[in-house]
Amino acid sequence: MSNERGSMCPTQLGLGILWPAFWTGFPIKLAFVLLFLSLGMVHFETRIGLAFLMLLASPVTVFALPAITLGLESHLGEGVGIPLLFLLSIPIDIWALGVVGRTFFLEQLKREPQEGLGLTLWWKCALVGGLFLPVLWVAVSFTTDTAIKISHSLFEMDFLKFVPIAEKISIELVLWGTVATGMLLGLSIAGLWLVGRIIRGTVESAAPASESYEKLIARWDLMRVPADQGLMLASLTGGAVLLSLLFWSSLPVFTPHPHECCKKPEVKAPQVLKPVETLNKDEKMLAQLAAQVEALEQQKAEADAVNAKKSKGNGKAGTNAVKMPAATAPAPPVAKKP
Repeated sequence: MSNERGSMCPTQLGLGILWPAFWTGFPIKLAFVLLFLSLGMVHFETRIGLAFLMLLASPVTVFALPAITLGLESHLGEGVGIPLLFLLSIPIDIWALGVVGRTFFLEQLKREPQEGLGLTLWWKCALVGGLFLPVLWVAVSFTTDTAIKISHSLFEMDFLKFVPIAEKISIELVLWGTVATGMLLGLSIAGLWLVGRIIRGTVESAAPASESYEKLIARWDLMRVPADQGLMLASLTGGAVLLSLLFWSSLPVFTPHPHECCKKPEVKAPQVLKPVETLNKDEKMLAQLAAQVEALEQQKAEADAVNAKKSKGNGKAGTNAVKMPAATAPAPPVAKKP
């Protein structure tokens, strides 16, 4: 059984180390990612998925990031948070690779883990990633662009022009997506093979474990128990509380205390509807309106009467003024006899 475990292929060896290490450090890295996003230190654009993948799989990407961003002029995002995340990921990855490496050596390979195993595995994985990931980036980008151009040129032919636009888009996506995904998977397997190949030297240099499998599992369980459990619990709790406070203080919209920049408008509670009081108020208002209408009508009637009297008086004065010149008119002169 020891020979079978020792004869593990490089791809299985690389996958058995990198995959558990990835998920071991993922929660810690994710906490820092959320904190930096809330603080506005990281700004992702169109390649958010690839950027997160590279950040969280940094055991093989910590040296590949400068080559991809500077040498290949590819921008994963903006902000000081991206390089800071890579720097913070280094100790996390060393710890995760140390935990996973000791477990894998004892359980799967029946080998004695060496001192500083996490650091050894980390620099070997980072070295392979720094050399291989830029090649993978260029190869996958070139393959994707070529597949897109070929899929476009196929549908420009005469016998395929009758295909509707919706079906054309779907077929093109399937064609170049299948080619790009196949290239990515093939190169990823090749990268795992390289990682397993370079780790095999560390495995071969480790001494075989002479204990039985049950004792190795019990030893592995005891390795998980910290020497000072109270100190570890207090440090983890304090770190979690500190990150939580920083996260919530950087999001003023969700904090329980009000801020000057985002005060909510005061909302008054709606009044309770009382039907009897409402009807009484309406009756009083109608009575007041009716009284005002009657007063206006009376004023109008009085004004009309005054205007009628004035018009009659003006009519009599006009007739008198017309008759007076006829009564007082002088007599014509009488001619004298000679």
